Amino acid sequence: MEITSEIKKRILAAIEANRVNYPSDAKHAASLGISSAVYSSLRKGVTEKQLSEANWISMARRLGVELRPGMEWKAAKTATFKYIWAQLTACQNGSLSAIMCDMPSIGKTFTAREYVKSHKNAVYVDCSQVKTKRALVRKIAKEFGVSANGTFGDVYEDLVYYIRTVEQPLIVLDEAGDLAYEAFLELKALWNATERCCAWYMMGADGLRAKIGRNVEGKKVGYAEMLSRYGDRFCKVTPDEGKEREAFLLQQARVVAEANAPKGVDAGMIARKSGGGLRRVYTEIEKAKRS
Repeated sequence: MEITSEIKKRILAAIEANRVNYPSDAKHAASLGISSAVYSSLRKGVTEKQLSEANWISMARRLGVELRPGMEWKAAKTATFKYIWAQLTACQNGSLSAIMCDMPSIGKTFTAREYVKSHKNAVYVDCSQVKTKRALVRKIAKEFGVSANGTFGDVYEDLVYYIRTVEQPLIVLDEAGDLAYEAFLELKALWNATERCCAWYMMGADGLRAKIGRNVEGKKVGYAEMLSRYGDRFCKVTPDEGKEREAFLLQQARVVAEANAPKGVDAGMIARKSGGGLRRVYTEIEKAKRS
């Protein structure tokens, strides 16, 4: 796909918006995977012959910039949004840790990404993309703007040093159930090395709860200790009762539809069609805007 000047403008705007979350230009440039010299040129509006298309695409993905024209999407203050936002705030302010295990398609990932966009020293990691301990540690380092090059030991030590010196860091680990066993053990080590200096927030669907519970029951090394460090419990927002849960999900879908549906489109109808799943809400609104 060709990276047009219009796409580059949107990426540059995202770079400017993201800059406030980093203590220096150098750290921000490192988090984007570019040199300080190229970073300086981009912020001055110089884009020609600065980066390959692969680099532009990588930055767009990192910053959440759609390469194809997409819908404008407004954050709706659903019950899930409010709950996770409050938890992330409390964790970051108090250097606390928690685990959120709940149904898919209720807005966990969207909320976490929105929070990280607007809070300094907060990073988001999709663990399904970095399942091994080495990939995970290097990814966390890169998100903070710490060099992910060099030996694993050097990257690990530099990351721990940085986390212990920066103000109120927060690491959100999404899709944590996809992590390999060695990565879970590495998270325990990282937690120990940054105790009382860093907030950790682990998220996943019911599979994450089952995985941790099964391994705690089986006395697999590291799981009970890790669960203890994350508060010894699993947080959730959706009700357990079937009818209550259905009403909760439909209400959330309606709130999102009301915030984003085109004028004249019945938000209630979109919510009912979605069955309460927020990904389906997006699809239904996309269809409504095209018709």
